[in-house]
Amino acid sequence: MSTPVPSVLFVCVHNAGRSQMAAAFLTHLTQGQVRVRSAGSAPADAVNPSVVEAMKESGIDISAEIPKVLTTEAVQSSDVVVTMGCGDTCPIFPGKRYVDWQLEDPAGQGVTAVRPIRDEIEVRVRALVAELLPAPEQG
Repeated sequence: MSTPVPSVLFVCVHNAGRSQMAAAFLTHLTQGQVRVRSAGSAPADAVNPSVVEAMKESGIDISAEIPKVLTTEAVQSSDVVVTMGCGDTCPIFPGKRYVDWQLEDPAGQGVTAVRPIRDEIEVRVRALVAELLPAPEQG
């Protein structure tokens, strides 16, 4: 019997910082055990270069990522929707699990300011992984 693969959608306004970092950490930590997407209610033209640099320091290359627009379909097909400061622009659907992470916006910030945001996102993503993929029973 196979269990369905959980699906997580990370949403912020520009999909150029917080949601990109969260998606990259979840993808890296779960190695395909979770379907991961990110999107923005008003996507930027490119991922924040300071965010790319900060993630590179963590050993994760997100330089090829492109901000994506938030779609109703993305929300509807996700088990967990993690919002990060998108407020009323995030669509809400009954029966979905929503988690709101209050995080400083890295927009316009240098890599020094992005590092603590990145580190906080990693802590939260690791906690989410523990919820989504419980450790096998030790016996």
